[in-house]
Amino acid sequence: MIGTNFIYKVAGLMFAMFAWLSATDRSNPKRFGSACFYALLAVSFTIGDRIGDIGNGVLVLGLVAIAGTGAMGRGARGTTGAVERQADATTRGNRLFLPALVIPVTAMLGTLAFKAMPALVDPKQITLVALTCGVLLALAIGYAWFRPSPATPFAEGLRLMDGVGWAAVLPQMLASLGAVFALAGVGHVVGGIAGTAIPEGSLIGAVLVYALGMAAFTIVMGNAFAAFPVMFAAVAMPLLIGRHHGDPAVIAAIGMLAGFCGTLMTPMAANFNLVPAALLDLKDKGAVIRAQVPTALPLLAVNIVLLYWLGFR
Repeated sequence: MIGTNFIYKVAGLMFAMFAWLSATDRSNPKRFGSACFYALLAVSFTIGDRIGDIGNGVLVLGLVAIAGTGAMGRGARGTTGAVERQADATTRGNRLFLPALVIPVTAMLGTLAFKAMPALVDPKQITLVALTCGVLLALAIGYAWFRPSPATPFAEGLRLMDGVGWAAVLPQMLASLGAVFALAGVGHVVGGIAGTAIPEGSLIGAVLVYALGMAAFTIVMGNAFAAFPVMFAAVAMPLLIGRHHGDPAVIAAIGMLAGFCGTLMTPMAANFNLVPAALLDLKDKGAVIRAQVPTALPLLAVNIVLLYWLGFR
């Protein structure tokens, strides 16, 4: 069956191409560090299931070592010039967006089609497989329409990845951190601490600790999905659902929204807050966060009210 292996192989081949382009880019003063970083990612995606837990652990340490020592740089490999791009924009106009639109359309239609073929595609991975097919189809259309050199799409992808840098892998690592915390029993420890802070039988106290804890853990961990298993096991399940008989769906959904408020206020959420600053070449790397805080705090307050009002009706 077509599933995650197909998705990972496509991603692995892309990172392998990034590694080769980085290694041959003499304009990048740290080309070998960048090449090693992308090569390790390629190994992770292509054969990560074959090298075992120890192998993957060493691989992750290698990624951290490269990123932590500042061994990655930004290249300046040429693709298309400003004059050529302006000519394309003038000639094709808004039709230039068609390849990009192919991706979500294929993902939607593919999801519906693959549901009718359960023996072909893993039912749990239908949407991701359809999304990957959309990317490949858009790439093929781009080649046929624009007729670039074979390396141009990958060079443009590398330019974007170089702009993002090591932060590109942070969401994966932070998401896995939540699973590690859950297995380590951090939720039970936090639950014990929360139990001493919440007045006996206080519903509003439990709601406040849960919502504020989701935001706080997200600020620390950079990912609401990482914070959720900790706070759900610590407060939501034993107190809000078990003791106060709240609606599990409402508590889970609004708890995640409270966590997303924390996402707006932390540099740990690199893909949301640091990457945009890097891609836009902002001098103030914290500008995105400061612009979002006045929205995040009122939203957090509203989520607390909604959790109390809707979760226990």
